[in-house]
Amino acid sequence: MATICSIYLAGGCFWGVEELFRQIPGVVDTQVGYANGRLAQGVTYERVCQGDTGFRETVCVTFDPSVVSLEKILWAFFRVVDPAVQNQQGNDVGTQYQTGIYWDAGDVEIGDVVRRVAGDERDRLEAQGMPFCVEVHELSSFFDAEEYHQEYLVKNPGGYCHISRMEMDEVLASL
Repeated sequence: MATICSIYLAGGCFWGVEELFRQIPGVVDTQVGYANGRLAQGVTYERVCQGDTGFRETVCVTFDPSVVSLEKILWAFFRVVDPAVQNQQGNDVGTQYQTGIYWDAGDVEIGDVVRRVAGDERDRLEAQGMPFCVEVHELSSFFDAEEYHQEYLVKNPGGYCHISRMEMDEVLASL
């Protein structure tokens, strides 16, 4: 893998997903935004929440693979999302909350790792009779979210999050 890599994770509301990954050693940057929708311009939170754009609330996680592996990042992702539900995480319901894992087109190595790890998770769920509802494919577009969404839970420590502080702490302690 390259010296610095990026992976795009849609795990429901992007505030908590960003807060978790921002704290992982080896993650060098996070950026919340909207991925893989049908608009080429005018992408805003209000527009995405209408539910007809195809965009997912997504966090671009930029990491140093010499410090934290993509496998560990994906392991953390699968600990804080419910991969068996579609268009929902916690109390957040709507197409913008669909879970997904996306990577830059042409980054074959990252794509191979994502497909392998997601396939293992899919096999685990299906063995339990549960569906696997995570989108897994190349990134087609990504637009940065508005500034007030960036590091929202740092700016608003008591803000809403579908991932509990306890869940975050358990994941961080297990890495």
